[in-house]
Amino acid sequence: MIRGLRRLHYGFVVAGVTFLVMVCGAGIRSVPGVLIVPLEAEFHWSAATISFAIAINLFLYGLAGPFGAALLERIGIRRGVAGALALIAIGVGLTPFMRTAWQLVLLWGVVVGTGSGVVAMTLGAMIATRWFTARRGVVMGVLTASSATGQLVFLPPLASLAVHHGWRATALVSALAAAALVPVVLILMRDRPQQIGLPPYGESAVLPAAPAPPNAAGRALAALASGLRSRDFWLLAGSFFVCGASTNGLIGTHLIPACVDHGIPEVTGASLLAAIGVFDLFGTTGSGWLTDRVDSRALLAWYYGLRGLSLLFLPFAFRFSFWGLSVFAVFYGLDWVATVPPTVRLATNAFGRENAPIMFGWIAAAHQLGAASVAFLAGLLRADYGTYLQAFLLAGGLCLVASLMVTFISPVGIGGGGRREAALAPAEG
Repeated sequence: MIRGLRRLHYGFVVAGVTFLVMVCGAGIRSVPGVLIVPLEAEFHWSAATISFAIAINLFLYGLAGPFGAALLERIGIRRGVAGALALIAIGVGLTPFMRTAWQLVLLWGVVVGTGSGVVAMTLGAMIATRWFTARRGVVMGVLTASSATGQLVFLPPLASLAVHHGWRATALVSALAAAALVPVVLILMRDRPQQIGLPPYGESAVLPAAPAPPNAAGRALAALASGLRSRDFWLLAGSFFVCGASTNGLIGTHLIPACVDHGIPEVTGASLLAAIGVFDLFGTTGSGWLTDRVDSRALLAWYYGLRGLSLLFLPFAFRFSFWGLSVFAVFYGLDWVATVPPTVRLATNAFGRENAPIMFGWIAAAHQLGAASVAFLAGLLRADYGTYLQAFLLAGGLCLVASLMVTFISPVGIGGGGRREAALAPAEG
C-alpha cells in the first residue's frame, strides 16, 4: 500500500477510482445524443436509424448490469473494469471510421452499451457493499451521483466539441478518456478489502471472502430466478422501473424537445439538464447520508412522491418560462436519482452483502427497461397529440403509485437476509 495512504482506509481510494470510472462511462454512454444531427447531415441516416442504435445502447446498458456483476465476481473487479474500459475505448475509437448504419449499431449499440453497463450503478453497488459497512449509504450516494451527474454535466461540452471541431473529435476525446483510465484502474483498484488484509470500513475483523462462482452467466440467471420468487424483488424492481421512466426515459430524453416546443432554445434546454445534474450531486449525496440514518422505505416514499409532484408541476412551469423551469430544475434535480442509495440498502438487507450487487443489477435492468419504454411512449404521445402534457402527467402519476409501493417492502427481506444469502451464494468448485 502507498505510504501516504496508510492512515486512509483503502476503501476510499477504491471508491475514488470507481467515481472516475463511472463518470467516464456515463459521459461516454450519453455521447450519441449529441451526434444525432451531425450523423444525419453527413451520412443521411434517418433519426429512426440512429435512435435504434441508441435504443440498443440503453437496453444493453441495463441488461449488462447483472451479468457484469457476476463476471466481476468471477474474474475480479480490477481486471473486469479495466477490460470494460478498454472495450469502450475500442468501440468509440473505431467510430470515426464507420461508413454504414450497421456499424453504428454494432459500435455504439452493442460494444459501448455492453462496456458502459459493466461500469454503471451495479459496479457502485459492488464497491459500496464490499468495502463499506459504515458510511455505505454516503459512498453509494456519491458514486450514484457521479454516474448521473457525469452524464448530464458533460453533455454541453461534448456538444460544443462536436459543433466546433466535428463529431469525430468528440468520439476520439471520449475514447482517449476511457483508455487513460485503464492504467489507473490496474494500479490502484483492488477487488476486496481481504485482498490487502483489511476489514471493510466500519468493521474490525477481516471477513472471509466468498468463493468465485464457476459460471458467471449461470450465477446471474440463478439470482434472477430466486428474485422472481420474492415480493421484495418485485416491489424494488417495479419502483425502479418508475424511476427510470421518470428520469432517463422522460426528462433525460425529452426535456430539450419539450423546451423547443415552448419556444426555448436547445442550448437553454441543455443547460437546464446540466443544472439538474449539478443539484443531483447534492441531492443524491445527501440521500446517501440519510440512508445511513433513516428507514429506506420512508425515504423512497418521499422521493417518489415529491418527484411525482414536480412532474405534475412541469407543464405549468413552462408557462413561467425561466423562473418556473428554474424552480423545477432545483426541486427535480435534488431528487433525480436520490432513490438509488436506499434501493441498494434495501436490496442488501433482503439478499445479503455478497448477492446484493447482482440482485441490484437486475433491479437496475428494470430501471433501464422503464427508461426505454417511456422514451418511446413519450415520443408516440407527442406525435399523436403534439405535446408532452400526457407524458408528464402519466409519469407523475406513476411516481405517486411507486411512492405507495415501496411502503410494502420488508425492512429485512422475506425470510431474512441470511436465508436469501445462503440460497444465492455461489457454489464452490
